[in-house]
Amino acid sequence: MFDVILLAVDGSEHAQHAAKLAGDLARAVNARDLLIVVAFEPIPGYLGEPWLSKAISDREAQAQRILQSAQETVGNSPAKINTEMIEGTIAEAILDIANTRKCDVVVMGSRGFGRIEGAVLGSNSQKVVSHAPCPVLIVR
Repeated sequence: MFDVILLAVDGSEHAQHAAKLAGDLARAVNARDLLIVVAFEPIPGYLGEPWLSKAISDREAQAQRILQSAQETVGNSPAKINTEMIEGTIAEAILDIANTRKCDVVVMGSRGFGRIEGAVLGSNSQKVVSHAPCPVLIVR
């Protein structure tokens, strides 16, 4: 049913809840692959050096912390777990991975650390739900 699960995380509380649910789902359906992805908006190239290098280094460290936390929250799983950091417009990056990796379901938080505060459903979640090639499970 859900052999390939895509878990999109950003370090938010909703993303942690999504990670727990993705782990539970992977165990329940005996998933083959669980891909944990953190997507970041591109770093503006106009920063120049040394600020650009510092921003890239900080972003990589933050991504590793987010991915490690999500992986710990997922827990033991029969699925092969892969982690990945991608840069791009967040919703589009998630949709690209869902298409490219032929994911059976996308799991993500209803709201993350996006710029729109107080929305019932975050703008990235809305875009993914609207355009995903597979079912999307939104977690609060």
